[in-house]
Amino acid sequence: MVRRRRRRNRIPLIGTAGAAVAAVVLLMITQPWNDGASAASAGAGTGAAASPSSGVSSSPATAGQPSPSSTSPTASPSASRSAPTHSPTTPATSAKAVVAPAGFRTVTFVNHVQQTVWVGAGEQTPQPALSTTGWVLAAGQSLTITVPDKWNGRFWGRTGCAFNASGSSHCQTGDCAGRFQCAQYGTIPATLAEFNLNSWNNLDFYDVSMVDGSNLPMFINITHGTAAHLVSRKGCVPAGCTTPVNCPSVLRVRAAGTVVGCESACARFGTDQYCCRAAWAPRPACDPSRWPVDYAAVFKKAEPYAYSYADDDATSTYVCKGRCDYRITFGLTPSG
Repeated sequence: MVRRRRRRNRIPLIGTAGAAVAAVVLLMITQPWNDGASAASAGAGTGAAASPSSGVSSSPATAGQPSPSSTSPTASPSASRSAPTHSPTTPATSAKAVVAPAGFRTVTFVNHVQQTVWVGAGEQTPQPALSTTGWVLAAGQSLTITVPDKWNGRFWGRTGCAFNASGSSHCQTGDCAGRFQCAQYGTIPATLAEFNLNSWNNLDFYDVSMVDGSNLPMFINITHGTAAHLVSRKGCVPAGCTTPVNCPSVLRVRAAGTVVGCESACARFGTDQYCCRAAWAPRPACDPSRWPVDYAAVFKKAEPYAYSYADDDATSTYVCKGRCDYRITFGLTPSG
């Protein structure tokens, strides 16, 4: 059953209070960030341009038709392909990096988990801003797309998918109505990468959200742009690094007898207090420490930079100035 997202959507719509916060953040933005060269060493390619909104580049990856549980990709470099040619079962192949034309940004997906991830996209921007909204990444693979400036939407990873040649079937987590090309948001729980590009005062606002739960570890890096607060290339902030969600048994989501995700307390129990509704809607009342059980702390401990409940703005909303490009990594902080 598909549930509606219960998080108050604070990134796409920035009101007076949000603008005041953003103004303070703007004064703090001092660090230029451009690790285009180092991005290549993280899995992004190097080289030529691609067309807006459908351009794709990817690193060496699995040849052939990986199964949803494929974990041992074999390098097989080949020619560049555009996003629409990627079938539900055939991952993108090795290619040169996408260079975003004027008015567009690049977003690179990196798969550092030991399973295939089917990336999905949903957007609030007038559609179709993206001509492609579904991609497949084998373990160890990366892929770069372009998105238009002023884009407002989200990306997430789907797991345990079994698509047929026509692009329909089902995923164990993050499923978007059984379609490879998503026409709607995915089912929860799914870890989200949320963006509102070039919005208030020409700033980008972005975040990782686990408000509805989590199915994959995720962190976001800036590969071009200017920002004061950053998540490190290994997925760390001063409060900690990216670690597995220690999901309480009551919140675990299972498929075929295996735990595939961790649902939020709001999604699982649906109470006004856990969902910060009604009497608990005001920000002072939306306080996980006053919940019967502080389930938000489970998610915050795993990803200290991510939203763990509806009003977790202070440590979870990130800002970038300029023509910013991004890298979304599915994976944990490497040990050692």
